[in-house]
Amino acid sequence: MLKFRSMPMGTDKRTGGPIWGGAAKKQTTRIGHFLRSTSLDELPQFINVLKGDMSIVGPRPERTVFVEQFKYEIDSYMQKHLVPAGITGWAQINGWRGDTCLKTRIDYDLFYIENWSLWFNLKIIFLTLFKDFKHKETS
Repeated sequence: MLKFRSMPMGTDKRTGGPIWGGAAKKQTTRIGHFLRSTSLDELPQFINVLKGDMSIVGPRPERTVFVEQFKYEIDSYMQKHLVPAGITGWAQINGWRGDTCLKTRIDYDLFYIENWSLWFNLKIIFLTLFKDFKHKETS
């Protein structure tokens, strides 16, 4: 997945490995902070969509290390991997992004998968466009 780099190099080494959550406390570069706070860090993911690696709408992807952890901790977690990951999703437009309850986020992802339709996708895209792109916490 392509994304803009928003954290300094070597952050995982300094923290002892990848850390899930705590986005508000994670060190970012000045440009990275701006990109994250305005959601501009998501723009390179459209290249992922064009390559066929992602969809515009779908459950948000997690880093592989966290997929391995969460598949044992959260019932039905792996079901979200039955569809392509998305830039935006039902969970995100309902406020379940960043440092929010992962179990609830997965419930929203599963609802999306079970109720998928072209109209549902268009609704999510529409709501994403008209939501405030500035947010306090990012994932």
